[in-house]
This record gives sequence, structure tokens and C-alpha cells, in this order.
Amino acid sequence: MLCTQHKLKGPSEDELIAFAVLRRVYIERDEVKQIASILQRGDRIHLFRVGGLIFHAVGQLLPSQMANFHSPTAIFPVGYEATRIYWSTRLPNKRCRYRCRIGEDEGRPLFEVRVLEHGMEDVHFRDSTPEGIWDQVVQKVAKLRDESSMLKLFTENVKGEEMYGLTVHAVMRITESLPGVENCQSYQFRYGRHPLMELPLMINPTGCARSEPKVSTQCKRPHTLNSTSVSKAYQSTFTGELNTPYSKQFVHSKSSQYRRLKTEWKNNVYLARSRIQGLGLYAAKDLEKHTMVIEYIGTVIRNEVANRREKIYESQNRGIYMFRINNEQVIDATLTGGPARYVNHSCAPNCVAEVVTFDKEDKIIIISSRRIPKGEELTYDYQFDFEDDQHKIPCHCGAWNCRKWMN
Repeated sequence: MLCTQHKLKGPSEDELIAFAVLRRVYIERDEVKQIASILQRGDRIHLFRVGGLIFHAVGQLLPSQMANFHSPTAIFPVGYEATRIYWSTRLPNKRCRYRCRIGEDEGRPLFEVRVLEHGMEDVHFRDSTPEGIWDQVVQKVAKLRDESSMLKLFTENVKGEEMYGLTVHAVMRITESLPGVENCQSYQFRYGRHPLMELPLMINPTGCARSEPKVSTQCKRPHTLNSTSVSKAYQSTFTGELNTPYSKQFVHSKSSQYRRLKTEWKNNVYLARSRIQGLGLYAAKDLEKHTMVIEYIGTVIRNEVANRREKIYESQNRGIYMFRINNEQVIDATLTGGPARYVNHSCAPNCVAEVVTFDKEDKIIIISSRRIPKGEELTYDYQFDFEDDQHKIPCHCGAWNCRKWMN
């Protein structure tokens, strides 16, 4: 490209007239691998966003729910959560967030939408179908736009399942990979199950104790752990070692270990069938003593809410996955937890559960109490309260010192 003083007279094929280069660029992108890696990450907050939809959690389906929790075009997992960004029903020409959730009511799906709008009180909608909910929302939006002399909203083009995100391609790939969805007889599959997105099904109706399905029990949650003192099992690993340099280094580096854990936990574990009960978590590599293996995640709720949910889960014959953080809070991983909920109980465990405070929040971390070779199943002591004979939960750990009962 020449300046005006040196510009050639007449046209020239060798002169560069622009810096833009027109060429075709090929990008290899495996969408399924990307979605699978997001699911395995275990972080519930803003897993991914597609247009105006923010996906939070996929939920699950039990065998008894397969018949009623689907339509020809969508699957309705219990515990599914997503946020739809759409026009406000109260402020013209403004958008707000609609938090969508699927629950269960007497064996049928229950669709709930909570309208989140800054500076205003939340509005709740409930219906037995996604179309029923979004018809209510869209009618209010259309009326507001009409009163404000704005462009007309064609309500017939707004589909409930689409607004819920259930027909978004990325979400459909996930829901079609849920275990047992082959029994959804009316549903028309578009992608089918993918091996990279194997999502485990709740298989322990009697609760997180992994007891036999036919045993009727009242499961108790583990003893309260706190960040200033660790469990008895964890204290025993430090006996005679508190003055060693390694112990000091470990105690003072918990924050840095937790940061590393958030990005590396997928390399530590894998999910497989357990010799103890149902599914279990296994070491994907050799884990040294005092290694932070995985975080126990879920929804943090109050004691009162936990007690109510526990009764609901038991009435639904659903597996219960709860872990107490302190005297006030409990982590409910039943519908929205990560792989750590599949760590089984053992009377001779190789891990312990400890509460670690990070950024002023208590986190439950599964930590190895000894060196764990690759391929060994991870276990810890559930430390249930002792119960009378009527509410005993049998233990199937098979350890040399097995107590035969977990409570």
C-alpha cells in the first residue's frame, strides 16, 4: 500500500489496497464434549447460557416417573432448573429473569416460575404444564405492551417447553442421556444417550446410608462438623504427627489446596459400580495422604427446610443425600448435588469429611486419611447417631472391623 507521493500511475495488481484478508477458517468443535465437561464440573451456578436461557441443573427421573414426566417433544426431569430472560410483566420495554423449576406433585410434574426483578417483590406462577405457566406470563406481557402502545406481541409463537429451555439442543442432549429415559414411550428422541454424558440415577430409596432397598429405615444425617475442629477419624490421622513439618504445611495451605481442588477434582475420581452398595466413587489416580479429593456440593438450606424435604423425599421413596454443615445449615445434594454424594460408608474408611472455611463460606471437603492407590473405592465414616433396633441401618462395607450397623 503506497502513499500518495509514490502511488503508481494506473492500476497495479501488486498493490495492496486493504488489510482485510478473505479466507475460510475451519474450527473443529465437539459440542457434546463441551456439554459433558460442563456437567462433570459440578458447579451449579451458571453452567452454560444459550441465548436468553441460563441452564442451572438437569435434575433426575426415577423409574416410577418415566410414564408421566415427558411429552412427545420434551422430558421433564424433577429438579430441573433454568433461568429465562424475557420481557417484564410490570415494566414496559424492560427484561427480567424468570427462574424455572420442575417439581413433583402427587406423581405428576409441577412447573414453577419465579419472577426475579430488581427492586420488586418476586412473583410466583405454578401450573401442571409449561404452556399453562407461560400463557399466564405472556398474556400479562402482551397486555402491558398494548397499554404502553408498543409493538404487538404474537403470543401464539411463544411455546412453554421452549421458554423452559427443554427443547434447546444442548439441554435435549443432556435430558436424553438421563438413565432410564428409554422408557418414555411418547417421547420422540432426537439425539439419544451419549456415553460422555452418563448421568447416574438415584438408586438408594432408603437414603444416603446405602442400605438395602427393602429395609425400612429413618435415616439420620451425619454428626455436625465445624471448621475449628475436625472429625474423630481425621484427628486420628494426625496422632503423633502434629509437630512434623508436613502437618504444618498442610494446615496452612488449605486455601491453596481448595483453589486447586476446584479445577483438578475431575482428575481425582471416577464413578463406577460399588462393591458396597449401588454406585461408588473411585480414585482415578494415586492419592497421597491428606489430599483434598472432592467437594460435597448441593443446595444449602436451613434445618427446618431439611426436615421438611426429608419427609417429602421419604414419601416419594427417593434416595436422600444430605450433609450437615453446622447447627444451622445442611447441604441437600438429593437433586442438585455432585459426584461426592456417591462416596459410600465404611467402618474402615480411607477418607474423612471436613468443613473448610473459604471466602467466609463453609465447604465440606472429602480428604484422604491415608495413601489411596488408583482404582480403590473412596469411603468415609457416615457417623450416624446410634438408634434403637427398630431403626437400625445395616452396614455392607465388608471391612475387617465392620460394626454391622451404621447407627
